[in-house]
Amino acid sequence: MPLTATRGWPANVLLALVFNLLILQSIQTLPVIAGVTYARLRQEIFRGIGLVGGLGLWVPVAMGTWPGGLFRAVEMVLLSLFFLATSLRLVRLLARVPRVNGLVMAGAAAGYLHLGLTGGVLATATQVLVPGSFSLGAAASHQLLLDRLTYFSFVTIAGVGYGDVLPSNAVGERFVILLSVASTLYVALLVGLLLGRFIASEEVVMLEEDQLELERADGPGNP
Repeated sequence: MPLTATRGWPANVLLALVFNLLILQSIQTLPVIAGVTYARLRQEIFRGIGLVGGLGLWVPVAMGTWPGGLFRAVEMVLLSLFFLATSLRLVRLLARVPRVNGLVMAGAAAGYLHLGLTGGVLATATQVLVPGSFSLGAAASHQLLLDRLTYFSFVTIAGVGYGDVLPSNAVGERFVILLSVASTLYVALLVGLLLGRFIASEEVVMLEEDQLELERADGPGNP
């Protein structure tokens, strides 16, 4: 939301609220995949990281500003781990769907948006841990770092490249390479796979309807 881009208490409240809702929705929606070693333990670790990271977003609300130093680095690392794990689990879940319908396609679209948000969180963690990884442009002086780099993430995965936010050292450049490759693979492989399954599912439904029509036409009442 545009209101989260500005610095100050209202932006911190909205940012914490939006990200906490996203964290809770991810914990509630994504199930444990059966057959995975230590699946229950991984689920508890996943939930714990998400809840701690979500609670940490309320600290700037209480203090009126983002604390510097170790807290900000730990918070960004926790959010990065959670959103990266969420993206991977969502991809695995979508890849396992046997039959594709409109809800699954909506999930794939949501996965693309989640990839952009994950890239923004990872870029923010990179900038906090390695200051100067990105040149943030003129708007950075009055905009939240997380919001600014989330914009940069979506520009990168869309291939638009406005050039107002740029990688400024080797770490930032490697991040852009990884994010670009990940977004391209997501669109080319996963969305392509789901579209193929969706078309196949529609063909199966049409064949089943044709078979039913033939059975009705060949019923006992017909000569």
